[in-house]
Amino acid sequence: MAQKPLRLLACGDVEGKFDILFNRVRAIQKKSGNFDLLLCVGNFFGSTPDTEWEEYKTGVKKAPIQTYVLGANNQETVKYFQDVDGCELAENITYLGRKGIFTGSSGLQIVYLSGTESLNEPVPGYSFSPKDVSSLRMMLCSTPQFKGVDILLTSPWPKYVGNFGNSSGEVDTKKCGSALISSLAAGLKPRYHFAALEKTYYERLPYRNHIVLQENAQHATRFIALANVGNPEKKKYLYAFSIVPMKLMDAAELVKQPPDVTENPYRKSGKEASIGKQIPAPEEESACQFFFDLNEKQGRKRSSTGRDTKSSPHPKQPRKPPQPPGPCWFCLASPEVEKHLVVNIGTHCYLALAKGGLSDDHVLILPIGHYQSVVELSAEVVEEVEKYKATLRRFFKSRGKRCVLFERNYKSHHLQLQVIPVPLSRCATDDIKDAFITQAQEQQIELLEIPEHSDIKQIAQPGAAYFYVELDTGEKLFHRIKKNFPLQFGREVLASEAILNIPDKSDWRQCQISKEEEETLARRFRKDFEPFDFTLDD
Repeated sequence: MAQKPLRLLACGDVEGKFDILFNRVRAIQKKSGNFDLLLCVGNFFGSTPDTEWEEYKTGVKKAPIQTYVLGANNQETVKYFQDVDGCELAENITYLGRKGIFTGSSGLQIVYLSGTESLNEPVPGYSFSPKDVSSLRMMLCSTPQFKGVDILLTSPWPKYVGNFGNSSGEVDTKKCGSALISSLAAGLKPRYHFAALEKTYYERLPYRNHIVLQENAQHATRFIALANVGNPEKKKYLYAFSIVPMKLMDAAELVKQPPDVTENPYRKSGKEASIGKQIPAPEEESACQFFFDLNEKQGRKRSSTGRDTKSSPHPKQPRKPPQPPGPCWFCLASPEVEKHLVVNIGTHCYLALAKGGLSDDHVLILPIGHYQSVVELSAEVVEEVEKYKATLRRFFKSRGKRCVLFERNYKSHHLQLQVIPVPLSRCATDDIKDAFITQAQEQQIELLEIPEHSDIKQIAQPGAAYFYVELDTGEKLFHRIKKNFPLQFGREVLASEAILNIPDKSDWRQCQISKEEEETLARRFRKDFEPFDFTLDD
């Protein structure tokens, strides 16, 4: 069955004319049926008095559709956007943040960059820098399987976008716009790119993202600039379109070329458009919603020692696992380890029952050597962790359960990957995901979906604090810990009414049992797990 397309609306500069915009949206929905999202680029707030906005902010009026907006383009409107990482401005109206990736539940991927271009340091709160653009590009383009994104949202136009295309009217695209955004669009290959600020409507002919006869066909990009809301010239400020997320599309359908497709405007457009090549690798920045180790060589995985992993003609000598600087409760060779809780030992990892577990079969995947987090694991340890994860999923599935994994790399010295089984009869995976997101929002914790092709090693640098959840579907949620974080958050969500309904077990210290009882549970788990034990195959 064909995937049902999402119905979206994109809008140019609102400039505080909220009633005009939302009344127009209501009229469109009444006539054409409901849309899924409204995406606003350009200036959402204007220089007009705040009377209208107060009505939306206080809930007197409500946006008729889930609305996502970009941030400030001038000092005057910075005050409306309190959190650089994005936040809810009013019911149904959400500020996306300074820059990042928004992935919808459907898999739709939207990349956004707020503000105007600045080449000066320090960068004003309403601007983006070469580092911002470079980090966004690296965030996505560094994986070999990257094909492009569904939608790119920026406020300024990309410089040179009119090259090889239809006339852009009174806007001279050789002088107007941002060369940094040209670089971003060239790298990210969005299927749709929306911009505003020029108070005019311009729908460029679609352009191709591959070199004909030299590269395999790729999807085309449609650039659409939108006018300002309620403009007297009645220029188009609202654009309706349907889209099936790229990851759900048949490859042949995705790369079909429209009959009016043109050459890529950024490919031969002078030195400025290739500015992306000159952008220095950015430092880790607090305002970015994902962050990468940009010093790594692109396209190669690195082991935790920092050496590139290449095939060698000489067989590798087994390395001694990393040792802790002091006593550690979880290093297997350490006298502090409660050995009676260990239920399975592999080459690089082991399984242990959780002390004070949420259930009798709540287990931990732990590296034998001393590693603080998943990010620091060497390639061979990662491989065995993945093997344990897949095996535990099969094991719990055979017992009518799905498992949830989480890691908290905060105030912990040794990686503990918590694996908690949830009976299938209790709830669906979506319920678990919703519970994590809802409880995170209640505690002002920004829990973000990680793009499917990314893993934690791409997103968090060694030493960075984070919380991470992996569901049985492979969906992943990530929070970068900046200051404080509730230590029992993962347990609290899983123990809540919505999932296991055992709120009294949210703190492991309240769930401790005698050593004899622990030994009984461990024996039982070893016996039950034995048919699935891959370590016996060697």
